[in-house]
This record gives sequence, structure tokens and C-alpha cells, in this order.
Amino acid sequence: MRRMGLVFLSVGTVALGVLLCLGGCGGDGCGGGGGAPSLRGKIAFVSDRDGNPEIYVMDPDGSNPTRLTNNAAFDLNPAWSPDGSKIAFDSENEVESEIYVIDADGSNPTRLTNNAALDRRPAWSPDGSKIAFSSNRDGNEEIYVMNADGSNPTRLTNDAAWDWGPAWSPDGSKIAFESNRDGNWEIYVMDADGSNQTRLTNNARDDSHPAWSPDGSKIAFESNRDGNWEIYVMGADGSNQTRLTNNAAGDGHPAWSPDSSKIAFVSDRDGIGEVYVMNADGGNQTNLTNNPAADIEPAW
Repeated sequence: MRRMGLVFLSVGTVALGVLLCLGGCGGDGCGGGGGAPSLRGKIAFVSDRDGNPEIYVMDPDGSNPTRLTNNAAFDLNPAWSPDGSKIAFDSENEVESEIYVIDADGSNPTRLTNNAALDRRPAWSPDGSKIAFSSNRDGNEEIYVMNADGSNPTRLTNDAAWDWGPAWSPDGSKIAFESNRDGNWEIYVMDADGSNQTRLTNNARDDSHPAWSPDGSKIAFESNRDGNWEIYVMGADGSNQTRLTNNAAGDGHPAWSPDSSKIAFVSDRDGIGEVYVMNADGGNQTNLTNNPAADIEPAW
């Protein structure tokens, strides 16, 4: 079994199912032009608008969408470096998934992992020195961390369940993640060295995809606890869990703006996955992308 995007797999949209179940950049053919200035503040996302899933970037209002990768594999799960100069992502085919990094303009593609396992869901440490990621290289999905150049990969979690989707706290001291170790998917947090693993959510349904607010006070996540997938937010200690979206569609994959005032997310409320943005309290939900393809996995 491969861990997939719970929100849109459950909705059953064909294009999204393909995007989230498959993957990648099977060679070094990801990239663009010359040197890359910081693009911090733009939104990276995944789209199959040009035939297969690639990494794109757009302005925060949805304008100027630009493709950064271009190859026959599936490129997924973009993650900005803290200074906005690079984007890490995973590139998948039917056999393996590896983590790559590119400059913010798509140039200088570099593979960071190289093994027969599935290495996915990269997340930069706040100082840019390390990247946490998920891997099944030791038999099941666990959380690992490596230096930003790919060296010194180290396992942080070790149990028979799946541990998946790391997200660093803004001060670098903790990593939130999702795990099914207690029978269903819940949000956990641990110290950055893997110690003190603590569950933050606890209900009979699934909670997944944690995202720390840049000010460190909150964690947004997706959950189907009320019958379908919606965006929720809670205090960094798991308190005050509050639903932000409420409709019959699937809403998921929250990503905070750099100033913590807004949250980008994915919804299929218009029939296919598109990127939306809302205020941090759930107000003013606005569609940023609008085309017949699937636009998913925003990173801000």
C-alpha cells in the first residue's frame, strides 16, 4: 500500500487520483533557465495542465502561472526553501520516488536521494540546513531527515505503522507529522531529533497533512471527522480544533502564507481540484486557478 492524499483519493476525481497515486521526474530533465533569485511569497503547486504532473509557480493572486519542470515523470509535493531560492519536490515513476531540488526558476535540478525506495514529501528546516522527508527504505513509511545537500540521511521514527508528511515548526525545534499507529490517521508532533513523540488529535476519523503557521502558534490540517474532507486549524499544542471550510466538496492540503494571514488549499468544489485561498479564519474563500486540469498541492 502507498500512502496517498486522503482528501482527493476519497473524492474519486480521476485526474486527482492519478496525480496523487502515481508520480515523478525519472531523470535529470527537470529545469529551466539561468540563475534564480528568491521568489518567496509566490505559490508553488502541481498541475497536469500540460499533460502530466509538473511543478508550477504563480503569484499569490493566481496570476502568472509558470511551469518549472518538464519531463515524462510525475513531479509532486513542492516545498520552498526558507529563503525562497529553491524548491524541493519528489519525482516519481511506477517503481521509485526520489527527492530533487531546483532553483526557484526551475534551473539546476539536483537529485538528493538515490535508492530503490519511495522518498517523498520533503520539508525544509527553518534555517535551510536540513530536509525532512518520508521514506519506506527500511520496510515501511517513516520520517527521515538529511542535510540539504542529501547527505547524512537519518531515521527519526521507528514503528510498525506509517509515519508520513513531516512539517517543521518555525523555530526548528519540532516536527509535526501524521501516523496511523493508533489505528487511524492522527496528527503527532516530536522533537526535531525524533524524541518525545506526542499525539495532538484523537478521534475516530482521519486527520492528516499538518502545516505550521509561520508565527508558530497554529497547525492547519485536513480531516474527514465531520463526514467529508475539510480544513481545520488548532493550537500548536492540539487545543481549540476548529473547522475553517464547510461544504460538500473535498477541501485539503493547507499551506500558510508567509505572514500567517491566509491559507491556500485545494478543493474540488468546482468539479476538479483547484487551488483556493482564504483568510486564516476561513473567510473570503477565493479560487486562484481555473482550468480543466487538476491543480493541487500548493506551497507558499
